[in-house]
Amino acid sequence: MAFLGNTPTTQAFTPAVDFFSGNASTTAFTLSRPVASVAQVEVYVSNVPQTPNTAFTVSGNTITFTSAPPSGTNNIYVYYTSPITQVIAPGQGTVSTSSLSSSLLVPPAMVSDQENTSTGYFDLPAGTTAQRPASPTVGMVRYNTTISQYEAYQSTGWAVIYAYTSYPISYLIVAGGGGGGGAQSTVNNGGSAGAGGLLQGTSTLSVGTTYSFVVGGGGAGGAGGSPTNGSQGSNSTGLSLTAIGGGYGSGNSNGGNGGSGGGGGGIGSATSGGTATSGQGNAGSGGPGTFNPGAGGGAGGAASGSTAGVGLSVSITGSAVTYAAGGTAVSANTGNGGTGGGGSSAGGTGSSGVVILAVPTINYTGTTTGSPTVTTSGANTILKFTSSGSYTA
Repeated sequence: MAFLGNTPTTQAFTPAVDFFSGNASTTAFTLSRPVASVAQVEVYVSNVPQTPNTAFTVSGNTITFTSAPPSGTNNIYVYYTSPITQVIAPGQGTVSTSSLSSSLLVPPAMVSDQENTSTGYFDLPAGTTAQRPASPTVGMVRYNTTISQYEAYQSTGWAVIYAYTSYPISYLIVAGGGGGGGAQSTVNNGGSAGAGGLLQGTSTLSVGTTYSFVVGGGGAGGAGGSPTNGSQGSNSTGLSLTAIGGGYGSGNSNGGNGGSGGGGGGIGSATSGGTATSGQGNAGSGGPGTFNPGAGGGAGGAASGSTAGVGLSVSITGSAVTYAAGGTAVSANTGNGGTGGGGSSAGGTGSSGVVILAVPTINYTGTTTGSPTVTTSGANTILKFTSSGSYTA
């Protein structure tokens, strides 16, 4: 027959009745099909119809009576008045691609090999360095919000994927400390030496360029038994910068000039301390005109009387270390100045210098000479040169 509107469909309804036997104590019974509301069943106990929501309630496959029905065989029956309503989930692995709409299927080739004419964007995962995948595989790509760069995982680790031509680093360059002045019996006492010049800051390295570094040695102390001057420390160089060696401590005159100035000798007449290089250290002090000597300056302060200048605490390696102190005991690769001789003893040798670079680990190439010590601190790889060497950016 003719009809208006959509094509009618046929829905089958399978009537069903569940029977239960009461025992005067049980109030809940399991139904053979799920029920959405009391309107979908008619319930009788001993042939007496039960009032919905008053005598019983339903929830899913359970009917619960307000009070336990009396004992009897199949004296409870439930008649279903509506079709079965169920959501059936297919088993794992039972649905093939032929059963799905083609619009839901996006094979890898449709992403990687096809032309993309969209005028919008392709969004990559983003996160901090600490949020990188715990077990990365080669080819992973993401945006690193810590360094504001795109990065990819390759066989050597995570690497920035844009074609950068340079990157920033931090540096510390310390020259060798000066040698202390030698003493002659009680006639004089040698002045302590100045610290090696200290330079620290940031620089930019050009990719593919090799940067060479020279680490200065400490100056020798003046001989004992005679009023002998020590030797100036050697310069440390790198990044087109030169840290000046520490000024010597004098055994018979004024202190030597240098990164920090050396102390004047204690020779019975006034002597002067050596001058410092601007931006690298501080002046030494002179002898006061008695047999008391002056002292060497340090990167952290000038000498005063017979008290040497202090060094400077720097944390470029991740831990605070004091470098470039005036007139103190030798400590390798700190640039400290040597002690002055007393009585007839020789002056102390100055400490050798050091060059330290803090390179962002994501930019670090690993190409070096001179066998620097390599450690990490936070997001940086630390290169500590204790002898001359190079790094290729």
